[in-house]
Amino acid sequence: MAKFLGTMIEKMEISTVAREKKMAAIASVGSAIVLVSLKVFLTVATGSLGVLSEALHSSLDLIAAVITYLSVSVSDTPADERHPYGHGKFENFSAFVETALLLVTAVYIIWEAIMRLFFRDFSIHPSLLAVGLLGLALGVDLVRSRALGRVARKYASEALEADALHFSTDVWSTMTVMLGIAAVWIGERFQIPWLRYADPIAALGVAGFVIWVGSRLGLRTLDALVDAAPPGLQEQISTAVSGMEGVLGAERVRLRRAGSRHFVDITISVPRTASFERVHEISDAVERRVAQILPADVMVHMEPRARANEHLFEAIRAAAQRRNLAIHELSAQELEGRLFIEMHLEVEEGLSLRDAHRLASGLEGEVQQIAAGLKEAGARPAEVNIHIEPQGTEISRGARTAKEMKGLGTEVESFLNSLTAEYDELVDCHEVHVRQVGHKILVSCHCAMSGDLPITEVHDVTAALEDRVKEKFPQIARVTIHPEPIEER
Repeated sequence: MAKFLGTMIEKMEISTVAREKKMAAIASVGSAIVLVSLKVFLTVATGSLGVLSEALHSSLDLIAAVITYLSVSVSDTPADERHPYGHGKFENFSAFVETALLLVTAVYIIWEAIMRLFFRDFSIHPSLLAVGLLGLALGVDLVRSRALGRVARKYASEALEADALHFSTDVWSTMTVMLGIAAVWIGERFQIPWLRYADPIAALGVAGFVIWVGSRLGLRTLDALVDAAPPGLQEQISTAVSGMEGVLGAERVRLRRAGSRHFVDITISVPRTASFERVHEISDAVERRVAQILPADVMVHMEPRARANEHLFEAIRAAAQRRNLAIHELSAQELEGRLFIEMHLEVEEGLSLRDAHRLASGLEGEVQQIAAGLKEAGARPAEVNIHIEPQGTEISRGARTAKEMKGLGTEVESFLNSLTAEYDELVDCHEVHVRQVGHKILVSCHCAMSGDLPITEVHDVTAALEDRVKEKFPQIARVTIHPEPIEER
């Protein structure tokens, strides 16, 4: 139920984001239509190149706004079989197309300005009405660019950001054209002929500004289209992940962006003796850490590695894991310059001695190779002794507790509690259970000790107590003692 609710909430959030982005894009289209109509009228009325450049600029803005609307509509479509990373690249492509349109406009404006400055006669009919209408257009540009910028920042939409940049260029370019028109009007009013060139010069200023803004946007959208990683972000992620508990190092970090979404692929090295559950926990922690740096879809690949200065026991356990073998009671002793290694190997109950011995011999040979590469091995090969025992895989049926077994349990409990004077670590023993399984009598109990004792000392005491019980009661085949801290009883 919780997972279902989480999925429903996520879908509702995605729907809200898509709706708000679409509304912003539709408002942009409407504003562009108003501005194009206004500036075309002013161009016909004044004959100003500056106003013409603004009309062309706004016409391309209208085309760009339509492209933006289409791109945000498509980009929020969920991922499908053909587009496993979603449709976010449509936003990047839309922004790139808008950049190209801006640059084409700037080239035309520059060409026309040069022709008017040096090669062609022209006439302009400025008026205060034209300046006032341009002021109205300036107000529309301001409102629209701020609204688009707010939504673009909120949802990291590159298409809406490109549209907002277009209208922010309109703000400055409209101001420049207004100054040019005003200068021409002043020139006519006060008989200053050279001020007529203020109009094409203003147009050149608009073109220069458009090229500057367009080139910045174009480079950024091109980076997104070719999957260029933001400078320094890979190193930041690698450093943060490498310092996490359980991670030996970040070997490779790759990033790509599609629209407002980022995708991160990271390969980390983990201890080769870590359990599968532990490795999964590390992977989840890495995903959360990367998300703190950059909200992204994170894919983590784990590589098992040996720690630097890996201990002999870790290397042996790793060798057993590679062979899918379970070992315990691993110990090693160095006597007279020679290393003696002992362990218990668990094998399937149905194996024959021949098959079980083959498994043990293979592990023994690898352990000898591992020990040969360590200083502890000395000049002579290590002696490896493997005790083979059946691995418990079946639940015994027909286990029973007879009346005489209950009496034996009481005797065992009394005997263990009588040993408290002999073993200072022992506080008391309780919950003694005696079971007869087949022809074997099994005993289990809890023994309380100080929680501050080291586990090695506790293990020695429990092993000694188990031996004492079997010595006192020879009919008992196995004793299992569970140690617990006295303060947590």
